[in-house]
Amino acid sequence: MPRKRPPQKRRPPAASKPRPKRPPRTLKLGRPALRLRVTFGVMAFVLSLFAGRLVLLQGVDPDSYALAASKENTKPFVLHASRGAILDRNGVPLSVSEEAVAITADPTLTGKVADQLAGVLAPKLTGTSYAELFENLTRKGRYVMLAHQVSPQTWNEITEEIKRRNAAIKEQNKGLPEDQRKPLLAGLYTEADPVRSHPNGTIAATVVGVVGAEGKGLAGLEYGLNDKLSGQDGKAMYEVDAKGNKIPNADHTVEEPKPGVSAQLTLDADLQWFAERRIEQAVKQYKASSGTVVTMDTKTGQLLAMANYPTFDPNKPVKAEALKNRALEQVYEPGSVQKVVTMAALADAGLISLDTKLKVPGSYTVQRRKIGDHFEHGILNLTMAGVIAKSSNVGTIMAAQQMPIRDFVHYLKKFGFGEPTGLDFPGESRGLMPPGDEWSELTRSNVAFGQGLSANAVQMTAAVNAVANGGVYMPPKLVKDWIDADGNVTPNQGAEPRRVVSESAARQVSTMMEAVTAKGGTATKAAIPGYRVAGKTGTAQQVDSACGCYRKWATSFAGFAPADNPRFVTYVVLQDPTNGRSGGEQGGLVFRDVMSYALQKYAVPPTGAKQPSVPITW
Repeated sequence: MPRKRPPQKRRPPAASKPRPKRPPRTLKLGRPALRLRVTFGVMAFVLSLFAGRLVLLQGVDPDSYALAASKENTKPFVLHASRGAILDRNGVPLSVSEEAVAITADPTLTGKVADQLAGVLAPKLTGTSYAELFENLTRKGRYVMLAHQVSPQTWNEITEEIKRRNAAIKEQNKGLPEDQRKPLLAGLYTEADPVRSHPNGTIAATVVGVVGAEGKGLAGLEYGLNDKLSGQDGKAMYEVDAKGNKIPNADHTVEEPKPGVSAQLTLDADLQWFAERRIEQAVKQYKASSGTVVTMDTKTGQLLAMANYPTFDPNKPVKAEALKNRALEQVYEPGSVQKVVTMAALADAGLISLDTKLKVPGSYTVQRRKIGDHFEHGILNLTMAGVIAKSSNVGTIMAAQQMPIRDFVHYLKKFGFGEPTGLDFPGESRGLMPPGDEWSELTRSNVAFGQGLSANAVQMTAAVNAVANGGVYMPPKLVKDWIDADGNVTPNQGAEPRRVVSESAARQVSTMMEAVTAKGGTATKAAIPGYRVAGKTGTAQQVDSACGCYRKWATSFAGFAPADNPRFVTYVVLQDPTNGRSGGEQGGLVFRDVMSYALQKYAVPPTGAKQPSVPITW
């Protein structure tokens, strides 16, 4: 067994000694000199960055940075050019721009007095209300448009009322502390905003047309000549606020607009007025759907009148359908006035003369189609003057059959059929002519007496004028001169005249046409006492779009005077008259009155020559 160890004696634990207290720790600071050097170094580096930027901004490329800054604080605004006027041949204004202003506001100034300003403006301005004005005057931003095209007179009335109210407010504020004073009415401004005006109302309205609210032409010459009339807009760079609103009265730069060019027309406002009144009477008297009168200067081709009815007042709101210029935009089958062109072509080709005699039956069959005259008759012994005087369809067909169809088509084109007039009028129709030159005998026969092709009133006037002008076609002209803002006049260059038939052929047809207004002719009421008058009646069936069939009519009359030395040609057409149907009476009477007015106004004396006695029968 292992030996047991004797128990060991343990010492009592000794009492522990208290530990001495350590001093508190302190932050060991760096060396002051080093710290100062580092601080100054950082500051020097930052300052060097600022200095470099300053050198870059002011020394190296200051312009580009200034431009960038200005772009951020400015905004471009269009300055509209003043629109050129439209005048008649004598300078009578037909359409002009009159001074007017647009009223704008700075809502930061108007907001506190919006109720009072709206009360001043609402009774003076049309097209807006107190509620709308109050809303705009209290909007956010610094620029708002309140009204367009306000007359200077209205703006003066507004400013006078504001002055009166401000005077009253100043009187009330006397002796009051600053915080109790009422604010003055302020914050309204104006910009140029001209309005288009037509001083002579309806005169030539369908020719001149209208301008829209944005200052651009919408119809007529206002539309067709818009680029010339409008000029070139300018530009202003205005200082704007953070939201892009223009700040009134702030600094700005301006690129001035270039004014538009004025157009002086060939129209005579006096003759135009008379023609418009006369065709209106005829349309109402004969219960027609519409009517047109065109008067042309024989020697120059200048259009002195282009009157339409119905018409409109361009100073009042107008519907789009009323803007139509029927003299150029409406085409129709011309009827027997077309016989003037047919006879001129035949005479030029040497196929007929005043001595030509025809036995004209009551009807004629072409390709199994029976064609008759407008009156019942047996066989008539007619001269070519008689064929025109009696307006015989049958006699015209018999004469036209002598000419090859291709040659006949060629003459029609020379007279301007199927081609634009060259006026470049918006919406103008060139008319309709059977295509090609391989027509059937029936087509040629119909076209010879004015059915089967269509034309507008100006085309018909120009065609008849070629006969009056000794066989020379004068392209119609509507714009006489251009006048710039400094008053410099530039003539408007038109197309060149062209000979279509010989002078001898034109003279023979003119003599035939004199028989129309003489005793035994179809238009004795178109005669003008003291003058020799050449004319031709027309009555043609028209297609009714509702059924696609012939059941409407157009009556017309074309003529010139003095017949032996023509000065003017006048053409009249009435569409769908329902109270009678006679080109000689309906159109002839309008022709007589309009032509008489033109001859008197331009002091054209009678030639004193007697009308030739041309037999119409044999």
